[in-house]
Amino acid sequence: MKARRALAAAALATGLVLTMAGCGTEGDGGKKTSSESNASPEGGDAKQEDKPQEPAEDKVLAEVTGADDITLVINSAVRDDGGFLTVSGTVRNDGSSRWIAPSWRGDEKELSGNGQSMAGATLVDQAGKKRYLILRDTEGHCLCTQFTGGVKGGESATWYAQFPAPPQSTTDITFQIADMPPADIKITEGE
Repeated sequence: MKARRALAAAALATGLVLTMAGCGTEGDGGKKTSSESNASPEGGDAKQEDKPQEPAEDKVLAEVTGADDITLVINSAVRDDGGFLTVSGTVRNDGSSRWIAPSWRGDEKELSGNGQSMAGATLVDQAGKKRYLILRDTEGHCLCTQFTGGVKGGESATWYAQFPAPPQSTTDITFQIADMPPADIKITEGE
């Protein structure tokens, strides 16, 4: 009986030692594996990181100013592989009071639940003589930014609006929303 207990204790101790050795981080001599580190200070065989690219906000495709000292800046108009066109930028309130965008949601009945948003935005392809409305989900919500609470005086907010992409041959379009002047922009291809 004593021999059995001793044998069981030895087996249990061996199992615990092996389990602890398998969990340790220093079992490989303290060397990091490629999954633990993607870059080395020396730059040896590690992956090179991509160079930082210029932020999209620095590029201005168009800028228009409307009533109430509101300026709409368009920084990108990118066509993606899925057949969509995403337009994005900033809206700046140069006035002193809070700006809300009630007229920007559009006049369509289906868009009434999209208050204070970019839902009324459209794209016009002058050459193809077509107008593109903003995309919506199955519940009628636009695929766009909503300015919940508006934009305070002296502040800016980023925005986006997604549309069906015009044909590949179309590169020049006009962005329109509410009482803002039309903005002519160029489409770029997605990455």
